[in-house]
Amino acid sequence: MDAALEELKAGIRQFRSEVYPENKEAYLKAGSEPQRPHALIITCADSRIDPELITQSKPGDVFVTRNIGNLVPAYGEMLGGVSAVIEYAVSALKVQHVVICGHSDCGAMKGLLNPKGLETMPTVKSWLTNAHAALSVASSLAEPDETPSNVLRRLTEENVLLQMQHLRTHPSVAGAMAREELTISGWVYDIGKGEVRISEDGGRVFVPVTTKGEHAKGEPA
Repeated sequence: MDAALEELKAGIRQFRSEVYPENKEAYLKAGSEPQRPHALIITCADSRIDPELITQSKPGDVFVTRNIGNLVPAYGEMLGGVSAVIEYAVSALKVQHVVICGHSDCGAMKGLLNPKGLETMPTVKSWLTNAHAALSVASSLAEPDETPSNVLRRLTEENVLLQMQHLRTHPSVAGAMAREELTISGWVYDIGKGEVRISEDGGRVFVPVTTKGEHAKGEPA
């Protein structure tokens, strides 16, 4: 017996018996109308991240693509799946916002900091060249005796900011932004804390999205 497959089947059965009946009208509507997502979320393939859950989005609300390190190759560098998703989301679906979402404890960022661990994964190593500039910036900003956790946090933020720069090189994005039809932001999701910090309006500061009673405090990248 395939244990992993059986676990997935159990989840499907729970979805069919509990989740779907409670949300049947929403699913019927989503299945009978063209999708009209208001945002594209580009995030990491890490299994601990659920962008729909974090944003409490319903079926049809967000268009999502995931990859190792939430990377966006600059236009023309590595034309492929990520570039196609961006072009389709912006040009065909007319999303109004694009998010680049990094996260805590990111294996891709750890790989950048410890490249020897990537020697047996040449494809991953090549893919992560799209984040090398972030590593350079993070290294240049490093302080003496900085803790490994702070180094990782800084690199994660710099990577999100770099991918936002790459995103702007895509013609569909550049055109939509020039027409003021599209905005972008960078997020860092702290898995353990359930916290999302956002950099918007071209800034380098990631500010927590607060709930009632919480105090927002910006932290420089």
